[in-house]
Amino acid sequence: MKVIQEQIENNPVILYMKGSPQFPQCGFSARAVEVMTTIGKPFAYVNVLEAPEIRSGLPQYGNWPTFPQLWVKGELVGGSDIILEMHRTGELDKMVEEAAVAAQ
Repeated sequence: MKVIQEQIENNPVILYMKGSPQFPQCGFSARAVEVMTTIGKPFAYVNVLEAPEIRSGLPQYGNWPTFPQLWVKGELVGGSDIILEMHRTGELDKMVEEAAVAAQ
C-alpha cells in the first residue's frame, strides 16, 4: 500500500493498466491509453500484470475493483467507461491539463 500511495502522490497523472501504452493487454486499457494519448499530456503508468502486489492492493486502496484506473492529482478518476465519457465532455482533458501545468 505504501508503494501505491507514493506512486499516486509522486505522479500528477498515473494510469494503472494491463500492459503498457505501447502494448496494452486488454481493450479497456487500450481505450484509456488512446484517450490519454489524444489529450497529449505526459502521464505515468504501471503495468499491473508485471506488479502483482499492486494488482492485488490497488482495488482495496482506491475502492475500485477493475483496471485500468486513472488517478489525477491524487484522486481516482475511474476506469475506462468514465475516462471515455469525461473525455467526450472535455472534463478529463481540462483536469489532465491542469495537473500537467501544476506539475511544472
